[in-house]
Amino acid sequence: MKYLFSLLTIFFLVVSCSKSDKEMHLTGHVKGLKKGTLLLQKFEDTILTTVDSVQVNGDSSFEFSEEINSPEIYYLYLRLKDGTLIDDRITFFAEPSEITINTTLKSFELDAKITGSKNEDALNDYKKLMKRYSDKNLDHIESGLKALQEGNDSLVSAIEGQRSSLKASKYFMTVNFAINHKEYELAPYLALTEIYDANPKYLDTVYNTLTPKIKDSKYGTALESYIKEVKKEKN
Repeated sequence: MKYLFSLLTIFFLVVSCSKSDKEMHLTGHVKGLKKGTLLLQKFEDTILTTVDSVQVNGDSSFEFSEEINSPEIYYLYLRLKDGTLIDDRITFFAEPSEITINTTLKSFELDAKITGSKNEDALNDYKKLMKRYSDKNLDHIESGLKALQEGNDSLVSAIEGQRSSLKASKYFMTVNFAINHKEYELAPYLALTEIYDANPKYLDTVYNTLTPKIKDSKYGTALESYIKEVKKEKN
């Protein structure tokens, strides 16, 4: 009997630890929110699905516990007490850890401060790098429209060439960033979302540098499947 009890104890301890290793504990605060519902969502296949929700009634703090089998993008939506779904949504990289999201009702998405996710931190670093490319591209678009209005075809052509070079540079930077973060689930995610239309050899470069753990992740396996599909279409 004691032997059976010991086995059961060990079993429950293993199950408990296993679940804990995969659990995301998400807490936060929405300044100014009195009543409403926070929706925790993610894409399952191509459908945005609500995996959990929490009612806010007086206390603007919230808490979720979610099992994360593989780090991936999640979304936090807010539905007000009158049923209105705020257009803004907070996008974040969910992973098994203690994650905190603090924001405001006034600027739900823009004011969001996210801590506790290493993939989210790396994604923010990537966004900072990419901002200069986005700003430069906007400058090119503005210059191109002006040249078009003035009927300066040669300048329009030159600006289009500059935009193409800028895009190529952005792709190279993304590949390099992914390679330097090969131990992050963010790496295959960037390949799938930022350079999906690049030459397959660049996607291959990213995939081949991933660690075994990341290759087996949700985005790692998705990248492998996508590369095979692209190569098949080109043959």
